[in-house]
Amino acid sequence: MTTFLALLALAVLLLLGVRLWRTVDAHRGPDWGGPWLNRLDGLNRLLCRRYHRLPAVWLPLPDRGPVLLASNHVSGLDPLLLVAASRRPLRFLIAREQYERRGLQWLFRAAGCIPVDRAARPEQALRAALRALQAGEAVALFPHGRIHLDSDPPRPIKPGVAWLAAQVRCPVVPARVEGVRAERHVTLAPFLRSRARIRTFPPIACAELGAPECLARLETAIGNG
Repeated sequence: MTTFLALLALAVLLLLGVRLWRTVDAHRGPDWGGPWLNRLDGLNRLLCRRYHRLPAVWLPLPDRGPVLLASNHVSGLDPLLLVAASRRPLRFLIAREQYERRGLQWLFRAAGCIPVDRAARPEQALRAALRALQAGEAVALFPHGRIHLDSDPPRPIKPGVAWLAAQVRCPVVPARVEGVRAERHVTLAPFLRSRARIRTFPPIACAELGAPECLARLETAIGNG
């Protein structure tokens, strides 16, 4: 009887695993360059839509060609939400200390994240982002430079986003993450259930406006500049 119950439990687990696998496959988005990355993308979209209750709103990114996505930054959940709302793979600029987190570096490297060494030579990350844009990729960044809430003292947006847009003459798409429950937390936020949402805005033609106007419009959209 014990053997029968164990086999029955194993069969149920296998069926649930197959069902989960198919559900993840059904939620997959763009091609990230490998089957495991694509399934992780599907799992992330499933969790963001079902667990964090992210509405099915898409970021207004062009279908192809270079584009910059610039968002406010309130928690470690933000990149996952932005990926779930994108029809294209996103290459994120992230702090080197986050990029080198034990157990996650392989994932950040596979996803094409660009580490930013804020203490020494951050311009290297800008050059890497420039090469990605010149190759026609979508690059995402948090132009405040770190987690920053509306209740914090105003913090100016870093000018690198305007410089990149001018070099490649690509649009900058502002986005604003809201409704995250574990604000300020990097590792806790993906696990604590939220009612997340992303506000989208029309692309900004920064190359035509010039840096000051570009940054001013971006500050108006994503907040607390």
